[in-house]
Amino acid sequence: MNPRFPTPPCAAPDAGSPLTATGRPLRWGVVSTGRIAATVVGDLGLLEDATLHAVSSRDAGRAAAFAADHGFAVAYGPLDGVSGHDRLFADPAVDAVYIATPHAQHFAVALAALQAGKHVVCEKALTINAAEAAELVELARSRGLFLMEAVWTRFLPAVHRALDLLEAGAIGEVAWVRADLGFPADYDRTWRLFDPAAGGGALLDLAVYPLTWALGALGFPQSVQAVGTLNDDGIDTQESLTLTYGSGAQAQLLCSLTGAGPREAVISGSTGFLRITGPLNNPPSFEVHPLDGQARTERFDTVGRNYVYELREATRCIQQGLTQSPTMSWEDSVDTLRLFDGVRNQLGVSYLNDRGR
Repeated sequence: MNPRFPTPPCAAPDAGSPLTATGRPLRWGVVSTGRIAATVVGDLGLLEDATLHAVSSRDAGRAAAFAADHGFAVAYGPLDGVSGHDRLFADPAVDAVYIATPHAQHFAVALAALQAGKHVVCEKALTINAAEAAELVELARSRGLFLMEAVWTRFLPAVHRALDLLEAGAIGEVAWVRADLGFPADYDRTWRLFDPAAGGGALLDLAVYPLTWALGALGFPQSVQAVGTLNDDGIDTQESLTLTYGSGAQAQLLCSLTGAGPREAVISGSTGFLRITGPLNNPPSFEVHPLDGQARTERFDTVGRNYVYELREATRCIQQGLTQSPTMSWEDSVDTLRLFDGVRNQLGVSYLNDRGR
């Protein structure tokens, strides 16, 4: 088994359906009513032991509409000077919250949720920078609460199968990794991807997915070199990262808001290579190409939109009293943001959240 991302029980080959209950039902609160929240909630509602209890928004009408569309019992908007989010956190019926606000809001929202005694699953990036992430980790640790960054790719059976093959030596010693993720996005400064106040840019939104394959194959690097392009607002619209390792291995990662690509990963070894077919953040298949044998393709089914795997793991961990998932550890979240902090320093990208940290 791959030691870098321990396989969650729901992704094991003999796991059965990830929808099957693993313990007592959890009552969920969802913070935000945007596109990703709607997508993830669709999968959350598939779990046998998940109850869609409450949703919050800065706009009471949007919260009510989202609740009606997705079957939530309660909708929280602002009332008497109290935000909808704080009203949700004050609800004693909420066991755990899923946070889907823009990046720059993650720290403050997750902090308030943890202070209110709620378990937290937060969209990536967990926070804007490593200092914020470390603060959330310490609070979760001190309160005995579960906290997890929702990097859904880490929990998928296809990913764990590929990494297990690497660990078993299917392509020999890994020499290099190449991975890309990008799409041409129309500029709109009010859209979170291009809004400096929201933590916009390609790095925080896309880079974690190519990085996942490098980390799974090689671990965290000894050094990172970054080159990229910034727009007039100081937002990174494209970057290329070169990761180097003490073994001599390298990883080349590219993420872009300006151009399309195959969205694939290739992992090269001394006796063959793996090609992870796109999209690499949710791969339907991968190819194994041994130098001394026949190439083959392994294919994988999709359950819901495939967010069910990360949601099952978070649910299992909370039910069992764990404060973090071995598959998406606190250490990895903080170290990833530390790596991204270094990349942003090289590119000259900064955010308001960085001040004073």
